[in-house]
Amino acid sequence: MFAILAMPRLIKFQRFWAIALITAFAVLSGLPGWAQTAPASSPAASTPVPEASSEGLFFADVVVRGQPIFQIGGLTNLTAAERARIINRRIGSILAQSEIERSVRVRVNSTRSVATLQVNNRVLMTITQQDAQDFNLPVEILAQQWADELTEAFDQPPLAIDVGQRLYSTMRQFLRDAIDQLPALIGALLVIALTWAFAASMRRVVLAGAGRWEIDHNSKVLVSRLGYGAVWVLGTIVALGVLGLDFAALFGTLGLTSVAIGFSLRDVLSNYFSGIILLASRPFRLGDQIVIKEYEGTVTQIQLRATRIKTYDGRTVYIPNQEVFNASIVNNTMVKIRRSEITIGIGYEADIQTAQRIIEDVLRHTEGVEADPLPEVLVRELGANAVKLQVRIWVSSRRQLFLESTSRAAIAIKEALQAAGIPMLTEIYTIRLQDQPSDLLYRHSMDPENPKPFAQSDATHSPNGISID
Repeated sequence: MFAILAMPRLIKFQRFWAIALITAFAVLSGLPGWAQTAPASSPAASTPVPEASSEGLFFADVVVRGQPIFQIGGLTNLTAAERARIINRRIGSILAQSEIERSVRVRVNSTRSVATLQVNNRVLMTITQQDAQDFNLPVEILAQQWADELTEAFDQPPLAIDVGQRLYSTMRQFLRDAIDQLPALIGALLVIALTWAFAASMRRVVLAGAGRWEIDHNSKVLVSRLGYGAVWVLGTIVALGVLGLDFAALFGTLGLTSVAIGFSLRDVLSNYFSGIILLASRPFRLGDQIVIKEYEGTVTQIQLRATRIKTYDGRTVYIPNQEVFNASIVNNTMVKIRRSEITIGIGYEADIQTAQRIIEDVLRHTEGVEADPLPEVLVRELGANAVKLQVRIWVSSRRQLFLESTSRAAIAIKEALQAAGIPMLTEIYTIRLQDQPSDLLYRHSMDPENPKPFAQSDATHSPNGISID
């Protein structure tokens, strides 16, 4: 009976406490410290970052103009995402007001051990003991750290404004420097204009002068470009000097660069410089017939890098100009005529002076033999069986004409001496065969069936034959 009577009172008591708890929660939720969230910056390198709990208390970013500034954790009644969403909305509203001061200040409540971040007396967030435990820092230090980071983020302009300001400051500084350097700039521009005019004139002059050189067209263009580039290099150096460049540093840099380039390209540059020297000294020209080392032929092309010749057997040879410059060059056609020599032998019984007179007379009428200088007929050697005469004539330097004229002269001399009855002898060799088998002393004649001793053959009686003792 007592239990039945006490049941309604117990039910009323439970309702009372439920209403009391709900009222207390509503009151607490209206307090500033509970209605706001505490910003949490990214933990420093020395600050341990707490892991997400199983109840959903993880970290979320506090964002200013789309850039994360720091991270905050959740509270008992708010997750980190919900807390960050409230703070970011308040930051957005502050950024939307362009004419207010955005310095973030720290207000510390020692009684409740919390701190608030405020802008123009407007609360952004509250830093609680839970934040201090999450980032292992005192509430005051953590609050000041987040306040400084937010102030710096507020002061930083948007990307477009930042880029515009940087461009403006750069152009302003450039214009200021340009005004200060205006006389030097005008002088440098005048030097560049004069350099351009002089370089263009130099290229035309060099190209016109190279027209008289016996080189290919590409080499002429290259020489003119070298002159054009040299003028531009000098003009650029002068222009830089007008602008205030240190010539000592410039020449030092050019010196080191030229040493490196020269060392790596010494063979190529040597060929080009040798080609320039050959073009200036001109030891041979196009069409000349020259001898360089083991090569002999006609010059068909002279380049700055190599010289091309065509040999007499139809081959084309490219010789680097460095080798041409260092080699001994024989130019057969630098003069129009050159001397040719013919050696003949006459018998001892012949009259030498008569033979000389006959040869000189016939050479005067031989085509291709020059009358000046006069042909010469000299006794070169008194051989064992013949007197050797050396005939010196002057003919064309061109190889084909040289060979043809020498050949005609030899034919004319031979026919004239034969017509005068003067024998023309060659060397006679005597061979002694001792202690040899007897069958070696016999040879077959034109008739294989009539062999006769080799010693009795007509070869022993021929003036040009071979005798065997």
